[in-house]
Amino acid sequence: MGEQEREQPDTPSGIASEDRGDPTTQQMRTVGQRRREAERKLDLHLEEASHKGEPSASEGEDHSEA
Repeated sequence: MGEQEREQPDTPSGIASEDRGDPTTQQMRTVGQRRREAERKLDLHLEEASHKGEPSASEGEDHSEA
């Protein structure tokens, strides 16, 4: 392993880690943010799908208070 480190002494560690395929901190944050947004969107779709067969408040009975 010592020989590999000597081959690229001028290369910043960030570039070397990208060459190996290791994600950077910013990439990990982006992935986490996209995952949270996707989960939120999925939850919304699942909620809408579960209530699709139910009548909405505007349909059926009048729920207004007098």
